[in-house]
Amino acid sequence: MLGIVHFPFFVAAVFLLNVTPGPDTAYIVGRSVAQGRAAGLMSALGICTGCCVHTIACAFGLTALLAASATAFTVIKFAGAIYLIYLGVRLAFSSSAKSQAAPDGAGDGDAPVQVSKPLRQLFLQGFWTNVLNPKVVLFFVSFFPQFVSGESQHKALAFLTLGGVFVAMSIVWCLFLVWVASGVTRRLGGKPGVKKWLDRVVGSAFVGLGLKLATATR
Repeated sequence: MLGIVHFPFFVAAVFLLNVTPGPDTAYIVGRSVAQGRAAGLMSALGICTGCCVHTIACAFGLTALLAASATAFTVIKFAGAIYLIYLGVRLAFSSSAKSQAAPDGAGDGDAPVQVSKPLRQLFLQGFWTNVLNPKVVLFFVSFFPQFVSGESQHKALAFLTLGGVFVAMSIVWCLFLVWVASGVTRRLGGKPGVKKWLDRVVGSAFVGLGLKLATATR
């Protein structure tokens, strides 16, 4: 159908890809542990939206053009690395800043104002974490074509279908990560010291991922 071939192998490969730790997994787990289930869900939604962008780009050839250009690869690589390092540093030091600001900013009237904006930021951060990862670009352009017949008359639609399956499986895995990681948050309860330590660990991991991405080759 639509020229899609070896579909069971595609599903198996996507499953293995999802369970392999990477920047997306680290971001979802970190946000879920630091801020709870809602933050994890928004982060996962942002990442899966980024996968939708890659799917559309792959279907219409934009991903192939980026992968073929050394300049484009380098620009995306360093943009993604800088963004990951920025998120890591911000996460690592955010707990200290919040703990210092808490005595002055403790007010019941502030709570409703601060809910929507952080969640929106988490969505955008998850989105850009995925979109600015050049390894995701190369994955889509090298992986998806293996499951579309060269004789297919509907290549774009085949890519979109495979992308839809990829995103659907990713959503299920991300929801599982959020559920597990947010359980850690509930168990931590009133232990801000432990959560601050976890923020720093996850932040340091992001810095490490950013540095690794900056030194990656095509």
